[in-house]
Amino acid sequence: MNTSTMRIDAATLLDIVLDAGSFESWDQTPIQPPLSDEYAADLHAATAKSGTDEAVITGKGRIHGREVAVIVSEFRFLAGSIGQAAVQRIVAAIQRATALKLPLLAGPASGGTRMQEGTLAFLGMVAITDAVRRHKEAGLPYLVYLRHPTTGGVMASWGSLGHITVAEPGALLGFLGPRVYEALYDQKFPDGVQVSENLFRKGLIDAVVPADELSNLVNRALSILQPSPTKNSFPAPMGQSYSRGNKDVWDSVLASRNPRRPDTRMLLATADEALPLNGTGQGEKDPGLILALARFGDQACVVIGQQRPRHPETASLGPASLREARRGMQLAQELKLPLVTIIDTTGAELSVQSEEGGLAGEIARSLNELIGLRTASVSVLLGQGTGGAALALLPADRTLAAENSWLSPLPPEGASAIIHRSTDKAPEMARQQKIGVPALCEAGLVDHVVEEQVDASKQPREFCQQLGLAIAAEISLARAIPDAHRLARRQLKFQRIGEAEA
Repeated sequence: MNTSTMRIDAATLLDIVLDAGSFESWDQTPIQPPLSDEYAADLHAATAKSGTDEAVITGKGRIHGREVAVIVSEFRFLAGSIGQAAVQRIVAAIQRATALKLPLLAGPASGGTRMQEGTLAFLGMVAITDAVRRHKEAGLPYLVYLRHPTTGGVMASWGSLGHITVAEPGALLGFLGPRVYEALYDQKFPDGVQVSENLFRKGLIDAVVPADELSNLVNRALSILQPSPTKNSFPAPMGQSYSRGNKDVWDSVLASRNPRRPDTRMLLATADEALPLNGTGQGEKDPGLILALARFGDQACVVIGQQRPRHPETASLGPASLREARRGMQLAQELKLPLVTIIDTTGAELSVQSEEGGLAGEIARSLNELIGLRTASVSVLLGQGTGGAALALLPADRTLAAENSWLSPLPPEGASAIIHRSTDKAPEMARQQKIGVPALCEAGLVDHVVEEQVDASKQPREFCQQLGLAIAAEISLARAIPDAHRLARRQLKFQRIGEAEA
């Protein structure tokens, strides 16, 4: 923990984050459980110290003009602890936000359950979690700003359920408070573990953000998650023809391996809006995958993109990447946003760690999630598409391909080694296995091709802009599929792969 971390009280945080004069309180006089004289005195002293009547403030306000519901802890009120009255206030605020169809921003700073009330207060975390679940099931954003400190039952319930979770710099964040640990185990908890920057490194939170930058981040997120009514029109579908079907696939393989070829990161840099997320939220972060909220034109989406290793010795896509990808799939379903997957991989990581991390099972679970995804989906073949790592992100309503992309169970050299005991026949195997875009179009997999009249590596920005337009158009076509028919249509597409050329 950074001992210099300053606690920002609830009222100050609201003043920093909300538009001036926009806050409207939803709080009513709390109904406390039966009180002992000692507890009544504690509550009276807490009110005098904090200026609030409970450990949370709830209401609504505006952030850059967008109406948002807010729940903010007041740590000065009995260390922000949550008793039964606070539970009732939080649940009522979440339910009201859901009924009003408002996004919800939570700013916890709490030691957890209020010890003066014991088990009944402890059980309130279940009710709060259920209210958050119902809010998210309604397709409404739930954003969390973890403040210093947040521990115990608050961290283990509504503090850890955000679609997007960010934290104050240097904040103490964890399940077991250091003082409790030291009292129970008679030793100090290691420094630097329960601190926001470490949680970011471990993929548990999405960013570390000072309070004065929070409103801009929330506005960026909501511009993607809740675009304004004037930005809901679908772009006109782009042409689907592909005029260069006689291209040698080996030329495409070589082009796809050019280190200057645009990648997922560059594509997101040219999007109309992109907000990177971080890790699985469960303690894993793999550099082989990028997760983001993005908007291409008027089309908002969740993006799961494979990131090519910048150096040959860098690890390929591993099981943690696919667990992060499944976080993205869950986000898309909960937020009712289209999902865009970007495929550009040399293959899955082959290592003891990957095997013990359950790589094969993660590929299977990713396929299972995508083929059964209830929201619109678009997959993009951007470059190399090797093996199970590529297949794991492929199933979608619509598939878009860059002209020099390809899809194969192994790299051509690997296929050549199996069939010919040598890698020398790689170009021949690439042609024989029909891994290129023309063959994938004929097989019925690829719905639209972004041609590369000039190799993408020579005009990377222009190519990414063209690809972004195509992604927007494909999202619009995927969204036009009736939800009642979506899964059956997706199932039929993959059952009929190859029938067109049979």
